Amino acid sequence: MKKIFAIAAMLWLGGWGLDAQACTNLIVGKKASADGSTMVTYSSDDYGAYGYLFWQPGGKHKAGETRSLYHYESNNYLGEIPQVDSTYQVIGLTNEKQLTIVETTFGGREELWEGPGLLDYGCLMQVTLQRAKNAREALHTMVKLVEEYGYVSEGESFTIADPNEVWIMDMIGKGKDTKGAVWVARRVPDDCITAHANHSRIRQFPQAKKVNKKLGYYVVGDSCMYSADAITFARQKGYFTGADKDFSFSEAYAPADFGALRYCEARVWSFFNRHAAIDMSQYLDYAKGDNPNNPMPLFVKPKHKLTLQEVKDAMRDHYEGTPFEIQSDLGMGPYEMPYRPTPLTYEVDGRKYFNERPISTQQASCIYVAQMRSWLPDYVGGVLWFGNDDPNMVAMVPIYCCTKGAPECFDVRTADAFTFSFKSAFWMCNWVSNMVYFRYCQLFPELQKVRDGLEQDFASLQPQIERDALAKSEQEAKSFLSEYSHRMSGRMLSEWMDLAQLLIVKYNDMAVKRVDDNGEYLKTPGGYQQPIVRPGYPEQYRRRIVEQTGDKYLIK
Repeated sequence: MKKIFAIAAMLWLGGWGLDAQACTNLIVGKKASADGSTMVTYSSDDYGAYGYLFWQPGGKHKAGETRSLYHYESNNYLGEIPQVDSTYQVIGLTNEKQLTIVETTFGGREELWEGPGLLDYGCLMQVTLQRAKNAREALHTMVKLVEEYGYVSEGESFTIADPNEVWIMDMIGKGKDTKGAVWVARRVPDDCITAHANHSRIRQFPQAKKVNKKLGYYVVGDSCMYSADAITFARQKGYFTGADKDFSFSEAYAPADFGALRYCEARVWSFFNRHAAIDMSQYLDYAKGDNPNNPMPLFVKPKHKLTLQEVKDAMRDHYEGTPFEIQSDLGMGPYEMPYRPTPLTYEVDGRKYFNERPISTQQASCIYVAQMRSWLPDYVGGVLWFGNDDPNMVAMVPIYCCTKGAPECFDVRTADAFTFSFKSAFWMCNWVSNMVYFRYCQLFPELQKVRDGLEQDFASLQPQIERDALAKSEQEAKSFLSEYSHRMSGRMLSEWMDLAQLLIVKYNDMAVKRVDDNGEYLKTPGGYQQPIVRPGYPEQYRRRIVEQTGDKYLIK
């Protein structure tokens, strides 16, 4: 069993790759959702890493067993910790009890990044998912693991959710000489939404007079927990000198610069701008990076209860219709692409410039929306809607939390970052995306049609599938839902293969083959293609060419 856990740890970490520091979490409380579910999202935006769906079985463990740990960036062996008596099955970032833990890295003060210990944030999440059955148990588990085994990561924001409640937790280590971490956790009000995107968002928080002696940290009613030294450690390090009541975790441990606001908080602003009941224009100067003294609320009430589809669509956001919109200047290229190449900054004539960083980005290796429902048995209630690649460019497939094994197209054993396979969703989805990106306004409608058609079918099938599952015994239902998850994954891959072939055939060589109203190619009586359409550049780009070149290409 020791060897199994070592392998499982390496497989888990490989899904995040070498730079999983640019992620986005969107969060919806159960009274803020249309169906009463809690929902959280995760986009693993890790710059070229191979994405897949992690799976690890639960089970019973013998006395003396240990669990191996590997660093998420390097995959270097970190050490071992004692195994517990029993563990839960984990698929993706959700376990069989519907507990979900996702994250975004905020960095924070560099001198606190490296400390004595064994647990980076990836190991911390994985071990907790295997050991905890709900959000509060997960919070306590994470705290105790870090206290006992140390924390060796940059500052991290965690989303910790179960079918009844959602918490966000900001954590950072104590530096090379001190084991452990300082942290604060806030419960998301059930009727609110929130988000975090690579910047610490917990500022002032409710405080208690005494440390909970049993737990070893502060607990403030039902809404807040924080480490016993969250404030005193900041004072010791010189990060804070005011009155306790004015303490801000974010300002002390992750003071904001322009990038924290424009690249990170702007993504939160865009989600709020879509769905908050308040006018978000009042925080536009903050999101632009112009006024760090005008921070957004941590939580907001939505103007209406969000549907699952609205949450998926929010993950596809490119700042459309906002001052940050990126399909309105030369950077969009000839074909109005809502993406910018990395890195975020570049220089021209010694001056520094930046690219906008939206929620939906081409470097995503995998994404999902976790849906957790309290009124259903765990094996039916927990669904993660998973996709490989940019959320805008893929259909999210339903994967029930009881699913046994990763579907072949999402399995780490199917391919890797250096090996292409037609059986790999990562490679097939990336192949299609990379055909579409650079002729976006011409080709994206074809992708969108397939994407939306699949998701509509999945949504329409879900009620009957779940009724059928509930009519079965628990074991039969688990097998039934597992088979369904595998089958829908295979269906998605098949339709993406068809889409890839359609794009190369119909749009070959920057031209377009003619089709009739049924989508059939128009042919001559002899069976050859009819004259193709040669659309050239879009009108807006043609005008830019003329503006730049004047009469150089004018036909006289």
